[in-house]
Amino acid sequence: MSGNPAVSKLTGKEREKALEKLKGWSKIKGRDAIGKTFKFKDFNEAFGFMSRVALAAEKADHHPEWANVYNRVDVVLTTHDADGLSERDVKLAALMDKWAGKAGKTVKK
Repeated sequence: MSGNPAVSKLTGKEREKALEKLKGWSKIKGRDAIGKTFKFKDFNEAFGFMSRVALAAEKADHHPEWANVYNRVDVVLTTHDADGLSERDVKLAALMDKWAGKAGKTVKK
């Protein structure tokens, strides 16, 4: 990643400790990644959430894999440069949870 220090893959106890902080995130089968579905009141709230996250992701140079259908946002997080989960994924997941919950959104696995 340009301008960012090297990032390493989370392993062992460090990984377990980081992931236990995240609620509602699931391991993605066949990948070293986590995923979650956020459900909002309507499309405008879902897209607004994505816009806010996109700005933060761009600033951090760490981008989610995601899709939006009406009021639902499906997210997958992994760090391609680390070939798996990193602290960047944990931080972005926590930020997404905070922003989804802060605005009174319901979060659904």
